[in-house]
Amino acid sequence: MKKIRVLTVDDSALMRQVLAMLLAKDPQIEVVGSAPDPYIARERIKALNPDVLTLDVEMPKMDGLTFLEKLMRGHPMPVVMVSSLTEAGCQTTFRALELGAVDFITKPKIDLQEGMAEIAQELIAKIKAASVARVRGQSGGGKFDQKASLPPLPIPSSTAMIKTTDTIIAIGSSTGGTEAVKEILERLPPHTPPILITQHMPERFTKTWADRLNKLCRIDVREARDGDSVLPGHALIAPGNYHMTLVRSGARYTVHINQDPPVNRHRPSVDVMFASVARYAGANAVGIILTGMGGDGAKEMLTMKQAGAFTIAQDEASCVVFGMPKEAIKAGAADKVLPLDDIAGAILAHVSC
Repeated sequence: MKKIRVLTVDDSALMRQVLAMLLAKDPQIEVVGSAPDPYIARERIKALNPDVLTLDVEMPKMDGLTFLEKLMRGHPMPVVMVSSLTEAGCQTTFRALELGAVDFITKPKIDLQEGMAEIAQELIAKIKAASVARVRGQSGGGKFDQKASLPPLPIPSSTAMIKTTDTIIAIGSSTGGTEAVKEILERLPPHTPPILITQHMPERFTKTWADRLNKLCRIDVREARDGDSVLPGHALIAPGNYHMTLVRSGARYTVHINQDPPVNRHRPSVDVMFASVARYAGANAVGIILTGMGGDGAKEMLTMKQAGAFTIAQDEASCVVFGMPKEAIKAGAADKVLPLDDIAGAILAHVSC
């Protein structure tokens, strides 16, 4: 079996050593080298031709973002960012995902060696997913290109929207999902039916991500709080490390935020959200599963479909990682399998009919 060749880029010698030690434990991964800064990384990429790069955000001589942008223009390749759980770290990480990084891990704040050991399996899984991911270069072209070149879709008539104010749109995603969700939300008009989003993401990052989306979209986007009303023109994002479920009281929908045990190793879990939407919204819902590794969401998306919901899975060609949609399709949970570019239009067509 061909091993996944990894190059680690980090200004900390200890971090490089820890990464090499942890990754060496997996028989499918080979750390072919490391670099303390982007200039040395550039030469080692040319010499070693790695399959995946792990890249620190804050480095001397050239920051990780500048290097990533140059790399994606000249030599696009799978990159997993190594980020810090600070406000600046969150903002920088989302910019890196916009530039084409596949995913990220968060550095422990204290006890680097032990902290990294605790997330070793997560890191290994993300590197394996990155090795088969579709990478978006910054030179243009491809189904998963930047949103700037895509025109907004027309706003449906107000009459159509009145008919669909009770519809609930539920979106689940993981690896590559931050950009995929953005692609969809940016195209939706202000009075779109309420949207619930579960994206596999750590605490603090979901708030930063929601704030970024809110500035870009015509709908209101924010991190959900327990008891929030589910309203047209609003999207609620499950907070990192919390499940989000739909609750109905009479004609009023709200969300419940909880820390019940992880499902499919995830909290928030897409399956948890989809199950609640199937239960309380039934046929009056749209379920969408986007790019991501693993199978979270497939089982309960089928439950949504069986309850009468309209369901969509992102197609393989437009996914960064065709894991979650693939499992949903295999389970027979998807009414339609669509490229990312077509999903917003399909949502609007459905809620307008």
